[in-house]
Amino acid sequence: MEQAKRVAIQGVAGAFHEVAAKKYFGRSIVAVECDTFRALARRLAAGEVDFAVMAIENTIAGTLLPNYSLIHEFALKVVGEVYLHIEMQLMALPGVQLPQVAYVHSHPIAIAQCREFLDTLPPEISVIEKNDTAESAQLIVKNKLHNTAAIAGSLAAEMYGLHVIAKDIHTCKENFTRFLALSREPRPSIGNNKASICLEVAHRSGSLAAALGVWAKNGVNLTKIQSIPIIGKPYQYSFYIDLEWDDAAAYQRAMTELTSCATNQYLLGEYKRDRWEN
Repeated sequence: MEQAKRVAIQGVAGAFHEVAAKKYFGRSIVAVECDTFRALARRLAAGEVDFAVMAIENTIAGTLLPNYSLIHEFALKVVGEVYLHIEMQLMALPGVQLPQVAYVHSHPIAIAQCREFLDTLPPEISVIEKNDTAESAQLIVKNKLHNTAAIAGSLAAEMYGLHVIAKDIHTCKENFTRFLALSREPRPSIGNNKASICLEVAHRSGSLAAALGVWAKNGVNLTKIQSIPIIGKPYQYSFYIDLEWDDAAAYQRAMTELTSCATNQYLLGEYKRDRWEN
């Protein structure tokens, strides 16, 4: 029987990272908990896990810029992506009801995503930022906190035996997080139609426009561009770019032409695009 894949996730069991990992790799994975994204990248690079899943952007909170740098620093390869519909639940120990709650714990981004609901709570309830959504749920059980609720996903409630006091409390119902599936080596696949690259261009007028024009000319769709400062080169930037195509030959032609416009280019990975729709 094939051994279950070991997939590094940021956070503890029941976190949205585990949900995304199971959506992409299947439910039989072994999720390996990591306290930080750097720890996740380090464990994958060291061969302690087979793959990793890393959040890269959210439709409300925006891009997690440092994660691009980690992918590049540890020479990891993007082998896939998965979009997860983020739905937040308010949960507590069985039997606890809202009037008994004095504290609400969660990750600061989750708190921000539920601000409208939280503003309806009595002012004496304290909202406290924690490192992780699922860890907030886990600690309620571990410490038997009968006066505390957590904001987390449904998987956390299921795993830790909590009951949902208030369902779907997120303000924006169209809230998605994009996760990248990472490996130490590329995984060539027929049908790849998306790529993530890191690009540097000369620090002079028109250099970036020339590079972008290569993709436009070849009919390759640039879906995202993000600039990150180059350490040691003040006011110079690396550009992290996502590309999609329907014609693989046009994409390859554009990538070849790009070499004349770029001072450095690094392919983070080629993979099959996912869709964010419900």
